[in-house]
Amino acid sequence: MDDKNIGHLTPLNIEDELKKSFISYAMAVIVSRALPDVRDGLKPVHRRILYSMNELGVTPDKPYRKSARIVGDVLGKYHPHGDSSVYDAMVRLAQDFTIRAPLVDGQGNFGSVDGDGAAAMRYTEARLSKLSMEMIRDIDKETVDFYPNFDETLMQPAVMPSRFPNLLVNGSSGIAVGMATNIPPHNLGEVIDGVVCMLDNPDCTVDDLMQHIKGPDFPTGGVILGRRGIYDAYHTGKGKIVVRAKSEIEEMSAGRQRIVVTEIPYMVNKARLIEKIAEMVHEKSVEGISDIRDESDRSGMRIVIELKRDVNANVVLNTLYKHTQLQDTFGAIMLALVDGEPKILSLKQMIHHYVEHQEDVIRRRTKYDLDKAEARSHILEGLLIALDNIDEVIALIRASRTTQEAREGLMERFALSERQAQAILDMRLQRLTGLERDKLEAEYAELQKLIAYYKQVLSDEGMVLGIIKDEILEIKRKYADERRTEISSIEGEIDMLDLIDEEDMVVTMTHMGYVKRLPKTTYRAQKRGGKGIIGTTTREDDYVEQLVVISTHDPLMFFTTRGRVYQLNCYEIPEAGRAARGTAIVNLLQIDPGEKVTTMLPLPRDKAAEGCYLVMGTKKGTVKRTALSEFMNLRKSGLIALVLREDDDLIGVRLTHGQSEMMLGTRNGMAIRFPESDMRPIGRNAMGVRGIELSDDDEVVDMAMVEDGAMVLSITENGFGKRTPIDAYRVQSRSGKGIKAIQMSEKAGLLTAQLLVHDDEDILMITDDGTIIRTAVADIPVHGRSTMGVRLMRVAEGSKLVGIARAEAEAEENIDEEAAPSELSDAPEDSLNAPEENE
Repeated sequence: MDDKNIGHLTPLNIEDELKKSFISYAMAVIVSRALPDVRDGLKPVHRRILYSMNELGVTPDKPYRKSARIVGDVLGKYHPHGDSSVYDAMVRLAQDFTIRAPLVDGQGNFGSVDGDGAAAMRYTEARLSKLSMEMIRDIDKETVDFYPNFDETLMQPAVMPSRFPNLLVNGSSGIAVGMATNIPPHNLGEVIDGVVCMLDNPDCTVDDLMQHIKGPDFPTGGVILGRRGIYDAYHTGKGKIVVRAKSEIEEMSAGRQRIVVTEIPYMVNKARLIEKIAEMVHEKSVEGISDIRDESDRSGMRIVIELKRDVNANVVLNTLYKHTQLQDTFGAIMLALVDGEPKILSLKQMIHHYVEHQEDVIRRRTKYDLDKAEARSHILEGLLIALDNIDEVIALIRASRTTQEAREGLMERFALSERQAQAILDMRLQRLTGLERDKLEAEYAELQKLIAYYKQVLSDEGMVLGIIKDEILEIKRKYADERRTEISSIEGEIDMLDLIDEEDMVVTMTHMGYVKRLPKTTYRAQKRGGKGIIGTTTREDDYVEQLVVISTHDPLMFFTTRGRVYQLNCYEIPEAGRAARGTAIVNLLQIDPGEKVTTMLPLPRDKAAEGCYLVMGTKKGTVKRTALSEFMNLRKSGLIALVLREDDDLIGVRLTHGQSEMMLGTRNGMAIRFPESDMRPIGRNAMGVRGIELSDDDEVVDMAMVEDGAMVLSITENGFGKRTPIDAYRVQSRSGKGIKAIQMSEKAGLLTAQLLVHDDEDILMITDDGTIIRTAVADIPVHGRSTMGVRLMRVAEGSKLVGIARAEAEAEENIDEEAAPSELSDAPEDSLNAPEENE
């Protein structure tokens, strides 16, 4: 301050000063005290404790050190606050009932689940746990940034390398200014599986990750009621997770019972819980309890609540759940610092930031190792030059008056660097032996391999991700344990399926993509030849293309032309009347513009799905067979069922038992029939194999699974068609050119459809100008393969026949009353959507 301002008052606006000071205080609390970093899950005080203990050498292989010594070291070097704040933070890191994977191994009284505080720091001892070494590993290889401590005499890490996702594994809680965080702990093995899932598929969704990370795993166990809170927390960053104590009802003598509690909700004080129950008994808020005692010991927790004779134990237990912390709510707030800024994160975002941090750690470690290897290689090159010219080197050194003169002489004579020349001068005479020279050459050769490897890692992101995956899986192998917290849908949880009556429904979808469901009882059984009832009112150019009978509790699969598969529960499809058109499928599924649902299939129940496959066919002749088990965990947002080329489309999917035969029909009138076993089962993300060899101007128009007694119906774009016995199509090997299915001509045009039909069915034919005609299959003549057939429909000049479908609307009257809704019929897949008539 200038001398002229001494003794003068400077007027300040109190509002501005308070605002400025409070913001500074708030940011200090947020960034430097209360919130964890998303990368290592640690607050500054925890990070300083672990780093200081590592610097002290208090590692798992060394003896315990007094807690007061550790706290004093942290205070003096890194954390200029009260000693109780440091000691309390270290105690938390050692409590196995507070964090899921303790980072400090404590010896002595470190508190209890009853709320007892830890003994004074002069009495307890501590050292780093084995798992905490994975937090610190490679910190000496410049893997993280360092910054000065409070007096700028030492450097401290800004973040730990954290070779496992500590933020999710151990969780965190803290209250900052205007915000708070409360992240639940998780199972180490499950979280690592989630990280591996993201490494393998960076585009995975939160639902994909939840297949691996089931939910929080509290160190005190307990039972999580339902998945809604977990779902909300993982998707939005906030959720209310209801946790209930684990209890059993045991029989006693004289017809009495007792409730035994073996696990309680997370962060519940056991002693206060027992006191609360005792108060309720004293105040008669709960009736029927004769005694309550704590029988917990080193082997585990055991709270015994003895009941009076003839008291309903479940009534008492539910009362305790309602009025005590035997059932508690964990309010998850997934708030963490991202680049120094507090953000509420979803599960995917948390893992994404962790993976980014690990990529940075691996690259920096590799760069450090590369620099060290290149430096050593540089020295070895100089030593090998010296050994190659040892006599001249010795003579030069002996002739030099000083070390400096010898060093400069070596540098000038052999073109060495200063470091190489110094290494030669420092070399001991024993290195001149032949054995030592062999060792140097071997070391040099090994270093060249390492240098090449390090450079390859730095240039290949795939290798970096592979290293992360291998190292984190090794941590899982060493330290992962079983889940402690159950996730259950027990009495008290409201599940959507509990609100939906289970009944058989008929689900229909039209050619234009309108879907609806209505009760199976809507369609009364009629005698053969009955007139039927109207099942759907459609637009003039639309018609029912697919029909499925399924329970309201069962899911449906929807396959699109772009090779994706979506799942929708039957009850999620709006129910509509017989005459209603239904709801556009694009309003129910997240499909892209121009993408069309090509097949709708029920997803069988677990036992019915065993040994089943999905067989797929594309426009360009590619076929694929995949086990149905790979489609058990679908969702609305969809998964890849088949990888397609840009110019290809999925035309059909069929459900099989693995022993069927497949038929493909092409636009130029060719067809091929081959055993399903010619296609080996492959995964969802595969492209498939060639089913038929197509000419340049040809494409597949239909696929079907062969059944005995069926006829092959072939119809061309100009309305010509015929039926041909299935036996006329011999079985061939997959990927052949096929055989002629119909005689092509300019009059008949190209093939529009080829499907398997029965005599008692009707078909609908539709043209591109919206004209529809209905024809009985039995009225279509039977001809050989090499014929053109007869005219089935007169197509207006300039128009083309573009679609063929069974007349499902009238077939609905004959739905088999005994059919199991979700089970695979013995009939071939091509007829699954056309139920047999009811005699």
